[in-house]
Amino acid sequence: MDCLDCRPDRRAFLKTAVVGAPLAVTAAAAPARATSETLVTTFYQSLTPEQKKVMCLPFDHELRSKVDANWFITPARVNKFSPDQQQMIREIWKGLYNPEFVENVERQIQQDSRGLDYYSVGLLGEPGSGKFEFVLAGRHCTVRCDGDSVEGAAFGGPIFYGHQAGPAATENPDHPGNVYWYQARRANEVFGALDGKQRAMALVDTTGRKEQSSATIELKRAGEKGAGLPVSAMSKDQKALVEKVLADLLLPYRRKDVDEAMRYIKAKGGVSALSMAFFKQEDIGGDGVWDVWQLESPTMIWYFRGSPHVHTWVNIRAKAI
Repeated sequence: MDCLDCRPDRRAFLKTAVVGAPLAVTAAAAPARATSETLVTTFYQSLTPEQKKVMCLPFDHELRSKVDANWFITPARVNKFSPDQQQMIREIWKGLYNPEFVENVERQIQQDSRGLDYYSVGLLGEPGSGKFEFVLAGRHCTVRCDGDSVEGAAFGGPIFYGHQAGPAATENPDHPGNVYWYQARRANEVFGALDGKQRAMALVDTTGRKEQSSATIELKRAGEKGAGLPVSAMSKDQKALVEKVLADLLLPYRRKDVDEAMRYIKAKGGVSALSMAFFKQEDIGGDGVWDVWQLESPTMIWYFRGSPHVHTWVNIRAKAI
């Protein structure tokens, strides 16, 4: 998706994510269906003892909070399950997204890894016990379904998304075909609206965060200043653009997780509590359209690394360290 207007129902989503109005998307009128959480329970009940040995872990296992650009939580690949179980996994996974965006994520998964068959699944804890988390992990995708078992963590914990849209690892400056590049275009609208002094603060003359698995999403401590320009130093119109960035970042995900993320963000001061940084030294093509940028606070990191292709690291918490 190369155009900001190509995104599904962005205007309606923006209203619900930032303002709180009802979400007017196609799914709203659809009949009730099983949630990802209820499907996880059904999936768990279908597992054989042998399958449980391969993919089931204690709820407090260290892998529950792991995230990376390309990893497998267990040896259990989707294509090793029965056809009915594979369908349940697909429905669990699809249910974690905005129905209007699923087609884009399916295209990304297909281009990056030949489809969902080659991703891994893990189940921590036991559905029905009050504590469980289903994790799907592989290249350019880590998503979680926890039924709010993980207290104070949006999305059930850190997540990852990305896309390499073509055969070359380094995409062209305009990232043709990349399903997530629209987010960077929106972020660059913010930079374009800044005055000279603000740009000098927002543009950091370094590379972005070092990608090092779960350490990549480590948060600042309470009171610690984030990189770049504080959004609190922006004008009302500039802050409104940052709100649009945040809505675009959340757009791919289901309403339940978006509401939780926004609840945590608003409770800590909303966008005014964030800092926004653009990283100068990873600008593909030297065109001044910044490929690497982030929004950050002591309770949130949303790090978008668009060089050489898109890697995005997300961690949103209710409380600071």
